[in-house]
Amino acid sequence: QVQLVESGGRLVQTGGSLRLSCAASGLTFSSYTMGWFRQAPGKERDFVAAISRSGGSTTYADSVRGRFIISRDNAKNTVYLQMNSLKPEDTAVYYCAATLTRIATAHRAQYDYWGRGTQVTVSS
Repeated sequence: QVQLVESGGRLVQTGGSLRLSCAASGLTFSSYTMGWFRQAPGKERDFVAAISRSGGSTTYADSVRGRFIISRDNAKNTVYLQMNSLKPEDTAVYYCAATLTRIATAHRAQYDYWGRGTQVTVSS
């Protein structure tokens, strides 16, 4: 049974930083491209960042490029999202997801497994 469990979300002030983690189990982690998505109230779930199986390739949404960094530790079956210079518009539930697609894809429909999410709230 595949499980993706996100953690690290909390309330933070504008300009602050957070690191989200996603621990994976029940799959061969190093075989999966991993992604982060987010969903604000009343909006669709949007792509944030993705990282290839080896970690050698990453993709970012324009809205977070230069502020967020995705990374992974295949020995720990964990993917991270370092979020810096946070803005109120970053407020959302953040989800991690896994796909067998080889490239660091931004396409939500290509992801096979999803976590339950962690809430990030950025106060102004």
